Amino acid sequence: MTTVVITQPMLFPWPGFFEQLALADIYVYLDDAQFSKGSFTNRVQVKTGDQVKWMTIPLAGGGTYKAIKDLDATTADWRATHQLLLKQSLANAPHAKDAVDILDEAYRQEKLCDALIQSIELSAAYIGIGKSRRITHSSALNIPGSSWKRVLDIVLSLGGTRYLTGHGAARYMDHEAFEANGVSVEYMDYSLTPWPQGDAAFTPYVSILNLIGHAGCDANRYLTPRTTHWREFLAKQAP
Repeated sequence: MTTVVITQPMLFPWPGFFEQLALADIYVYLDDAQFSKGSFTNRVQVKTGDQVKWMTIPLAGGGTYKAIKDLDATTADWRATHQLLLKQSLANAPHAKDAVDILDEAYRQEKLCDALIQSIELSAAYIGIGKSRRITHSSALNIPGSSWKRVLDIVLSLGGTRYLTGHGAARYMDHEAFEANGVSVEYMDYSLTPWPQGDAAFTPYVSILNLIGHAGCDANRYLTPRTTHWREFLAKQAP
């Protein structure tokens, strides 16, 4: 079985994403998808005490009608702002410096899309997951189309036999079409495993940098990748 995971580049995603990444034999950055305002492409939540704040890269022109690979940041000094926010967020975390170093290294990339990709790759390398996966970009595959049909065509072009996806795909996926083409579909069953976050109430829906800052190289101990077959997943979603 060859597991394919396809997602848009995102800014230091939440730990649940890395549970998905850990299961990928082939990982595709959907970098030619059109940017969607309000997505997690250029923003992520960070935790400061009992508060959760957004860490956002401001986009030139708001990113309107641009593919993710073509996005540009504004000239504002958002890198320094993000570094300060992260340091405040992890003020009492034992591995805060490691998290800040990862952020700084990712932000050395000139192109915004490359910085987003490095935010994932550097974090994955630090916590020791996904070392053997093959990585590619949708812009390099020259596969046209949209929605689930393009996803299926990408999976088939890469020899995939299992497509692993997040929960949002349930709104548009044609699961039977995947099965008819020899591709099983499974959804993530996120573990939401608590990790130390200081004295404040725990939330899993923050950047991977929070987990790295608090757990260091032991971060992968809090990642427990699990999946659910699409029929079972949809049955659980039914009212």
